[in-house]
Amino acid sequence: MFCAQCGKEYADAVNYCSHCGSNLQPPAPRPAKKLYLSRNNKKIAGVCGGFAEYLDMDPTLVRLIWVMTALFAGWGLLGYLIAWLVIPEEPLFQPAASSAQSAHSAPSVAGNI
Repeated sequence: MFCAQCGKEYADAVNYCSHCGSNLQPPAPRPAKKLYLSRNNKKIAGVCGGFAEYLDMDPTLVRLIWVMTALFAGWGLLGYLIAWLVIPEEPLFQPAASSAQSAHSAPSVAGNI
């Protein structure tokens, strides 16, 4: 294993370089974020709330920016309507991370009735 910063070689797997202190482990992959209409931060259709959740911002700030663009730039209302039609609604539940978890879940009782 080599340090990409200073070039020092390590025989064992280490987390940090003892010479320069840089991280030697690759970063963990981040799950892909998806843009949805918000179910929690919804005033009209959830467009601004969805953008706020996607951008990790305050929904009120996103609404304020959207209103300002609607008043001064002129495309805010049309953009809101198009976003309302194009952006999918947030799912009620998140799908399971892997099929291995669902294989170990309890069997459904409804099928036995």
